[in-house]
Amino acid sequence: MSDSFEVMKEAEDFYFQGNSTGVLVIHGFTGSTQSMRFLGEKLAEEGFTVYGPRLKGHGTDPEEMEQSGYREWIKSVGEGLEVLNKTCDEIFVTGLSMGGTLTLYVAEHANAGRIKGIMPINAAIHMPEMIESYESLKDTDTRFVEGIGSDIKKEGVEELAYDQTPVKSMKELIALSMIVRGNLEKITAPAMIFSSATDHVVPPENSREIYDSISSEDRELVKLDNSYHVATLDNDKELITEKCVAFVNRLRS
Repeated sequence: MSDSFEVMKEAEDFYFQGNSTGVLVIHGFTGSTQSMRFLGEKLAEEGFTVYGPRLKGHGTDPEEMEQSGYREWIKSVGEGLEVLNKTCDEIFVTGLSMGGTLTLYVAEHANAGRIKGIMPINAAIHMPEMIESYESLKDTDTRFVEGIGSDIKKEGVEELAYDQTPVKSMKELIALSMIVRGNLEKITAPAMIFSSATDHVVPPENSREIYDSISSEDRELVKLDNSYHVATLDNDKELITEKCVAFVNRLRS
């Protein structure tokens, strides 16, 4: 069934072959790889092997997303790690929004030392407004609500994201967030946590809670003062890339 949905231009997977240090770059909920491509390209310019997978149900049509759930998104990430494992000795993971949630999930379930470091960007672990919205819709006939894409401060920048959010998918993100939130203390990998001061999608308190709850000794909370939720396309995108490159270079073997 999903084969009948065409992948949008700029929403395809991207892969850059480099050295034995791999970086998995994960996009967000209802978004696409377009939001992570700038960061991916900058990491690749440093010589790292970079893979940006398209999560199941994303980058095509909201109707396809409606049919996929968080287990399939986790599977997409797992397949991405397998791609990098073929040529890389060490792997770092970064992700925006739900991509950040999935980054945390990977760190919670990785064998010790397998993930060298994580860089979640405005990661979602608790979204009261979405929970409230879903609770009010779950027993209705409403299948789709207005999209949440393009929360960007910079003028004239558009995120390639769905203009509708499937109600079923909200349930899946809420479930994933709860699982990840409950296991944060399992994370021991070095972490650089990015948080936009103003975010109209994920409350900035999420990043503070992540910072406070993980067990990583090596951790930093980086505040993004000049960006909204989709910070990887916003005014602070260069700052994010500089920090991520420095983080990977510091920790790689």
